[in-house]
Amino acid sequence: MAKSNVVPFKKPPKAGGGRDRQRAGRGLLRSGQNRWRKRSTVVLCTVIIAVGGWITYGGAGALPGFATLAKTPTTDSLSAAFSICDGSHRANCVVDGDTFWFNGQKIRIADIDTPELSPPRCESERMKGEAAKSRLLSLLNAGKFSLSAGFRDEDKYGRKLRTVSRAGNSLGDVLIDEGLARSWDGGRHGWCQGG
Repeated sequence: MAKSNVVPFKKPPKAGGGRDRQRAGRGLLRSGQNRWRKRSTVVLCTVIIAVGGWITYGGAGALPGFATLAKTPTTDSLSAAFSICDGSHRANCVVDGDTFWFNGQKIRIADIDTPELSPPRCESERMKGEAAKSRLLSLLNAGKFSLSAGFRDEDKYGRKLRTVSRAGNSLGDVLIDEGLARSWDGGRHGWCQGG
């Protein structure tokens, strides 16, 4: 028998057809989903890092203000006859421009920082600190007020952190407007040499 030079004919595969097309479609779908997941993860991580940085570097100082707005009582119901704290008298008295005792509980005014009195770093800080202390005494004795808690209940010294207000207005803002306090930004800053 003679061999024939005939080669059996095979159909060439269709471009992009059949099972290959299905596999390619699933691959595209998977790669699209993977891209979406990667982008979502990157965005989420970026937001978390940004919020963490904002809180770490002083942005959290603004947060108590937002919290106290939501919790501010509608009527002022608290009052006492305040004096300047001395010795063991710690019922209703003023320690300095941003700290006082009320009904035996030590309160740190959460939204302000005033000059230090224990000890002051310079004579101008002492003078301004004494003025802030006297002004806080007169503000507290001027009528009924409200105390509002923010995100943190107390500081590392055990003082209750509260915003003090009258008729919905922060008494801390009064001290700020009069140049006797600064808005609290999470850190203490000097009051000497104009700073």
